Amino acid sequence: MPAGPFASSVGVGRAEPEWAALNKVQETVGKDPIFQGGETSEAPLEFDGAVLSGDLSTTAKSYDLLIVGAGLSGAVLAERCSKELGMSSLIIDKRDHIGGNCYDYVDEHGIRCSKYGAHLFHTQFERVWNYVLEFSEWIPFDHRVKGLVPDKDGVKRLVPIPPTQESVNTLFGENIKTEEEMQAWYDKERIPPASGEPKNGEEAALSRVGPRLFEKVFKHYTKKQWDKYPEELDASVLLRLPCRTTTDDRYFPDPWQALPLRGYTRIFENMLLKDPNITIRLNCDFFQQKQEGNLPEHKLLVYTGQIDSYYAALGMPKLEYRSLRFEEEFLQDPERGFFQEAMVVNHPSPDVPFTRIVEYKHIPNQPTAVKEGKVKGSLIAREFSSAEGEPYYPVPNPANRELYEKYAALAAKEEGVAFVGRLASYKYFNMDQAILNALEMFDNLKETGKLEPKRKPEDFGPGDGPK
Repeated sequence: MPAGPFASSVGVGRAEPEWAALNKVQETVGKDPIFQGGETSEAPLEFDGAVLSGDLSTTAKSYDLLIVGAGLSGAVLAERCSKELGMSSLIIDKRDHIGGNCYDYVDEHGIRCSKYGAHLFHTQFERVWNYVLEFSEWIPFDHRVKGLVPDKDGVKRLVPIPPTQESVNTLFGENIKTEEEMQAWYDKERIPPASGEPKNGEEAALSRVGPRLFEKVFKHYTKKQWDKYPEELDASVLLRLPCRTTTDDRYFPDPWQALPLRGYTRIFENMLLKDPNITIRLNCDFFQQKQEGNLPEHKLLVYTGQIDSYYAALGMPKLEYRSLRFEEEFLQDPERGFFQEAMVVNHPSPDVPFTRIVEYKHIPNQPTAVKEGKVKGSLIAREFSSAEGEPYYPVPNPANRELYEKYAALAAKEEGVAFVGRLASYKYFNMDQAILNALEMFDNLKETGKLEPKRKPEDFGPGDGPK
């Protein structure tokens, strides 16, 4: 059983010294205006009845922006348009909270957890890093994932994911000690595609990691995540598999990796709640309000929802998404305080129905009581991929790509509407990619008067998504 939080000699949530040193975040940095203004709560702030009412009759009669969705894209645009241009925004969201899928909270046991699955902030964009420093204090965190994977004898062993030297040595009885030896192992294992370029996810995976790692780590995990085997998915999904030749077991290579000290929800609170130009209404369904004629006048509609839902009245086919279902369990007193050895443990084998288990207590931005050992229990969340529920991941295959292009062509002709973000773009944006996309759209608004992207969604590169 685990002896404590997932840590190294550098600290809780940190990689081994050689790799932790690559993280440009080495201490607590950034601002938390709400906390520095005297707010001591480590949980999300409570809203008044008007915000939660969904009642648009109590809002102003007109706004510069009507923003559908209180996630990253909508929040960044509302904040920037207010601060730099003095523009007013009404943000509406059908959920009862701000923050979109980033929303986290403190449960009844005192543990900080995420409603929509674990979120790990990492970025290569200095502009994004400097931006988020304005809305939260951040602490260094090197996300590492373990997988429970059967070795050559069929015994499940806990190994780093993505695979490293340790993973290969443990699973296949190798004795790799150098990067050169690891590269030689990959070269021996890999199967190049017959046509030169991989045509699908399976060919891509085999060209990256070879058949043995593909079978043990990636094949069945992909099927559980997407309900499609790799051969049914675009090559791009599996081409992004990291092929580590070192002992670096960090999940991400980005130069800035951190966690918001008081949770992700606090970022949105600092962006939105103290701004007189920004009004929020939750429990407010855009389509229902539009049908009933309740929407206030607005110069521009910023739509961050599913693009196919916006055009549902046309009767076109729906785009395909994958969602997640969480089966949570609170353990009253697990042995030595924790259920598993790491925050995230993947279960890629076909005999297990869920994809991974997340144990939130491992993360170092837990409330003070948890960090002081006053909370004895632990919350775990088993994740099951599903075709039903909140849309998380666009399904990348030729049929969906072709259908999305038809929706995008309609959107391009839509007057007075900006389609922004992951669901509207049918592209899995990481948090930093979503922020950068919104910032660049704001740049365009300042420069040209039009709220339009500066680059295509695919130009941001692949998001994390399910691997």
